[in-house]
Amino acid sequence: MAVSENDVRHVAALARLGVDEARLPALVHELNGILAHMEVLQRVETGGGGWDVGGSLTATPTRSDLAGAPSPLALSRDSFAPQMRDGFFLVPRLETHEGEGDRTP
Repeated sequence: MAVSENDVRHVAALARLGVDEARLPALVHELNGILAHMEVLQRVETGGGGWDVGGSLTATPTRSDLAGAPSPLALSRDSFAPQMRDGFFLVPRLETHEGEGDRTP
């Protein structure tokens, strides 16, 4: 299958792209080169490996759902962020930023 200048114009119109007429021959050549490469790739034998797309024959291992330490997100908000304003966490200023002026309203 080969791409013609009319094909390039048609696709450019569908994509609402302006294509300079002087650029058409180069685009046709590039697209036909890509299609020729795809034809070569279609002839490559890929069967018989026995591998799936992920590269392994086993399922992804999962962790067991054993009881253990609670997730940090399962703790109450007050235990790690006692101050909030307008739905945002308030944190103390870093010592390296002291003296730069107070930016809190």
